[in-house]
Amino acid sequence: MARMKAAQVAKPNAPLELVERDVPEPEPRHVRIKVEACGICHSDMFTVAGAFPGIQYPRVPGHEVVGIIDAVGPEVPDWKLGMRVGVGWHGGHCGHCDSCRRGDFVTCIRGQVPGIAYDGGYAEYMIAPFEALASIPDDLKSEDAAPLLCAGITTFNALRHSGARAGDLVAILGIGGLGHLGVQFATKMGFKTVAIARGADKGPLAKKLGAHTYIDSTAQNAAEELTKLGGAKVILATVTDSKSMSSVLAGLGIDGKLVVVGASAEPIEVTPLLLISGRRSIAGWPSGTAPGSEDTLQFSVLTNVRPMIEIFPLAKAEEAYQRMMSGKARFRVVLKP
Repeated sequence: MARMKAAQVAKPNAPLELVERDVPEPEPRHVRIKVEACGICHSDMFTVAGAFPGIQYPRVPGHEVVGIIDAVGPEVPDWKLGMRVGVGWHGGHCGHCDSCRRGDFVTCIRGQVPGIAYDGGYAEYMIAPFEALASIPDDLKSEDAAPLLCAGITTFNALRHSGARAGDLVAILGIGGLGHLGVQFATKMGFKTVAIARGADKGPLAKKLGAHTYIDSTAQNAAEELTKLGGAKVILATVTDSKSMSSVLAGLGIDGKLVVVGASAEPIEVTPLLLISGRRSIAGWPSGTAPGSEDTLQFSVLTNVRPMIEIFPLAKAEEAYQRMMSGKARFRVVLKP
């Protein structure tokens, strides 16, 4: 039996450890992927910390996976050996719950997440169901494509479904793993893009990424500055700090919408009067499925959107994970077996 290296979590809150395992064989409706790159996402914390119900250990994290199909199980249509594919947060669905029957696979009540429901991409090989596969454009490097399968599709999908139209004022709250992509997508979609972050040092980067205006929330009142600009049609909240989200709500214009993609357990605070007086609203957006990943990748190629990444070898998975969790990474961390 062939062997492979993988970085696994043996139990909740244990450090990632490099182990050897048998190379898995694909079951019906599944393929095996020889991993070329796997992004490290903040949501991998769910696996490491045991914060997601039902995780079975040991578990290999990773849901931003790019690689080559090197084995195909029975009953797999269309996907062939040698194809370069990606797997993102949405790693499969049941096909028969109410959401699936309506074609809304991303809200499937039995939806699977790679690295949580089954072993993910912190490994030399992984198994994935064929419905989770996205085709990777030839013009994208694997290490650039990987973060686009979670951080990318989340911000891209949230913006294109936000209701904003070309020329509208759109603000991106936070310039981090999600936000630095959100600024690029917003600009390329034709929005008048405002970046909001903490510290004057983020200003030059925001402008380099394409923002038309930068607001330093430590020195300026972001809501007041947005109001001076006419009020935001959309504020995309990529930060995980609910207080920061609450503080910018007054910067929404008439029919403005706060779209939340940064996960926080704390409540967002808003007065009913603010919502009522300007028909303002708050909404969330969850990632997307494989076709949405392909749209994200193709748009990124078309408009030259790329993540800023730091690359680590698989053997340094624990160091790479801690680098991401520290908030010091600029801006996505990618493992390469």
